[in-house]
Amino acid sequence: MNKSETAKLKKLLLEKREEMSGDINSIARENMKSLKEASGDLSGYSLHMADMASDSYDREFSLNIASSEQKVIYEIDEALKRIKDGKYGKCESCSKQIPARRLKAVPYAKHCIQCQSKEENNKE
Repeated sequence: MNKSETAKLKKLLLEKREEMSGDINSIARENMKSLKEASGDLSGYSLHMADMASDSYDREFSLNIASSEQKVIYEIDEALKRIKDGKYGKCESCSKQIPARRLKAVPYAKHCIQCQSKEENNKE
């Protein structure tokens, strides 16, 4: 992988990281607002247990999305570290070059497709 391709992928990683950080911040703001509303005086509103359960489910769902996005941000940070260390684009399992096509699709990939498949099969 040449420096130009690596620079483009680094830019893509940084953009994706920024986008996901914004998503997480937005989810956090929405959940804090929802929690304040849930704990405030809502005597003017008719609260039904199903409504409260639905709100709780929505908050939990949003927090799970934020957690998943936080994991991707961690993977992005690790990929940026690999770029800095000159190890980016090499499979951590077999040390072969990860195809540029895969890196364009998943710029934080640390395994080639074959090794990733093996790892996923071992988790089952």
